[in-house]
Amino acid sequence: MLIVTLVYSLCASARTVVSVAVDHAPPYSNTESSAPKGLIIDILRPIAQELNFDINVIACPFSRCVYLLTHNEVDIMGGLIRTPAREQQLQFVTPAYMALHSSFSFYSLKTPNFNIEHYNDLYGKRIAVMRGAAHFARFDNDEKLIKVPVTSEQIALDMLLKDRVDLFIGVEATAEHAMGVLQRPAHQLMKHPYRYQDAIYGHMAFASRFAGSTLAEKINQQYQKMLNSGELSALVKPYALPPVMPQNGIN
Repeated sequence: MLIVTLVYSLCASARTVVSVAVDHAPPYSNTESSAPKGLIIDILRPIAQELNFDINVIACPFSRCVYLLTHNEVDIMGGLIRTPAREQQLQFVTPAYMALHSSFSFYSLKTPNFNIEHYNDLYGKRIAVMRGAAHFARFDNDEKLIKVPVTSEQIALDMLLKDRVDLFIGVEATAEHAMGVLQRPAHQLMKHPYRYQDAIYGHMAFASRFAGSTLAEKINQQYQKMLNSGELSALVKPYALPPVMPQNGIN
């Protein structure tokens, strides 16, 4: 009787744990501090309190985080661009909480007579790209470009400085901030005239297995309540992001 009572007590008091993959992408997330922190955690924390579950943060490079999510080894990841390929594997929570009206820009060492003015100028150049990242369709689908996968912006910038790649593609609104945070010598780099202007939306996404759970449905419902109350917009404001609008990232 004692054993049965003890097991029942442990089961009754156990709390659900939701695993959240977080990559190092300042200013929106930081996994190099004593405790990982970031916008997706700020959003999920009040939801966890309301729904009575715990958050287990898994710090990982971006490509590894995406791998874990698509292979159902974590439950949630934030800041993902919605693409048709990803929608086949993940469930995206709408609207997107990140809205960047920015450009995909190309950076290189300051080199005389080296200028990227048109898309075709990219051919023949070694371009560092974040493994698993989505950019714009023409670039992502172009198999003639020389793309060098890297696991972090820090590695991409280091490869530029060591002349192991010619270019690095990044979101203009965040890449230059990252250069400062990562303490890389931005004065040695140049941003090229060619860029792809776009509205870039970052979503919270559920792993396919977790997406079918009752808890995922409740998290989505709570997220919508936070949107309608303005709490979501208040949470993104310290990150210099615009208010979250219902149409963000919805085609």
